[in-house]
Amino acid sequence: MIKEREQLINNFFGIFDVAISLFSFYLAIVIRNLISEPPVVVTQEYLILGLIIIPVWFLLFKTANIARIYRAKRYSAIFLEYTKVIAIGVAILFLAIFTLKLYEISRGAIFLFGPVNLVLLFSSRIFIFRIMKHFRKKGANTRNVVVIADDSAESFLYKLFENNEWGYNVKYIISDSSNIHRKFKDRATVKPEKISIRHLLASEIIDEVIYCKNDINQNKLRSIVYDCEEVGVIFRMQSQLFHMSATKAHLSHFGDTPFLTFMNTPSDLLALKLKRVISFLASLAILIIWSPVILAIAIIIKLTSEGPVFFKQERVGLRGRRFYMYKFRTMVQNAEELKAELMEENEADGPAFKIKDDPRITKVGKFLRKTGLDELPQFYNILIGDMTLVGPRPPIPEEVKQYENWQLRRLSMPPGLTCTWQIKPDRNKISFEEWMKLDLQYIDNWSNKLDIILFFKTIRTVLKGSGQ
Repeated sequence: MIKEREQLINNFFGIFDVAISLFSFYLAIVIRNLISEPPVVVTQEYLILGLIIIPVWFLLFKTANIARIYRAKRYSAIFLEYTKVIAIGVAILFLAIFTLKLYEISRGAIFLFGPVNLVLLFSSRIFIFRIMKHFRKKGANTRNVVVIADDSAESFLYKLFENNEWGYNVKYIISDSSNIHRKFKDRATVKPEKISIRHLLASEIIDEVIYCKNDINQNKLRSIVYDCEEVGVIFRMQSQLFHMSATKAHLSHFGDTPFLTFMNTPSDLLALKLKRVISFLASLAILIIWSPVILAIAIIIKLTSEGPVFFKQERVGLRGRRFYMYKFRTMVQNAEELKAELMEENEADGPAFKIKDDPRITKVGKFLRKTGLDELPQFYNILIGDMTLVGPRPPIPEEVKQYENWQLRRLSMPPGLTCTWQIKPDRNKISFEEWMKLDLQYIDNWSNKLDIILFFKTIRTVLKGSGQ
């Protein structure tokens, strides 16, 4: 019954959020008319766009599970979730305007719609949260819970008792720990672990059972889960295992088989898909706009030195996948053969190879490297999905063979045209180990916002002409 009620509430808030979004669309038009001329005339095209907003926003909210009302969740997390969904939604609206040729739609109104929608949705959700927290503090909408605990659950139990706005009423603590018994006997009924959970659930009003023990007995745990399932009581499990450093845990399924999955790489599927879409569209636009420059460079290379226009080299991509990366050829034709003779002059530490005044570089190649124009063909790699705009630079296989184990994690994200290392003013002096750490720092803090910042900082670096 509780689960059905929650589903009903979640659907209601999903519809409520869509209604707020439609109002935001209208408000954005009003604001646009107040700050700019000529005024927007609402035509049938705006009605069409409004009808598009209803299913798109509802599906986005449903997919991101935003409509769900959590008892305990940080406001910053809610704000970020709404930001991501609205950004994708606005992008879809622009695509609809272009596809359906809705030329009367004000682009300014659509740009205003995003922030207006974000402010109204976030404000309304925080207002609802505060109302619910107020009533929970008064004892309304509470959950009766049983906590099965050992010493490791002490801090969690204190949180349950101190945060009464979460709405959890701890009726029983089941533990053999004398420490737990001593500290919480005055706050809840503490029972030994030999008690029958099955009998307790049948004789008491219990909404949830929370398992908080480090030592997990599979048979006993299975029995508790079955007892909860039989009477429709929610079962939750907490473990110190979930707090492993830099590791995120979530439940995933293979068919009907559930697995607890640990990841220390970005796992937001919606954001990662958006990253791929942005990379594809940007690379396509750049290849089209810069095609005259690409053609001119190709002709100059062909006329000034022997060999092919493009340099093709095998690189290592996502989790060790091999692919061929393309660049404009900036060296003499037999550059790879000459590399062995120059190894003693290598200025880079670790497995990387770099010489400041590499004799293999042609005059045209030196200019291309300094301006970054030699990288233009890599937008083709981005277009076909081997690379993305921003990500750790793809290494050659010989370098990867010399990686230490911790350095292999830089291959856990698709390689990119640029990353944190490329925008450093002293990047040519950075040690190999520091380079690896910068890539891992990027992975641990990744977001599409960070990608956009790094991309524009890369453009600034290229304009300064500090490449080698």
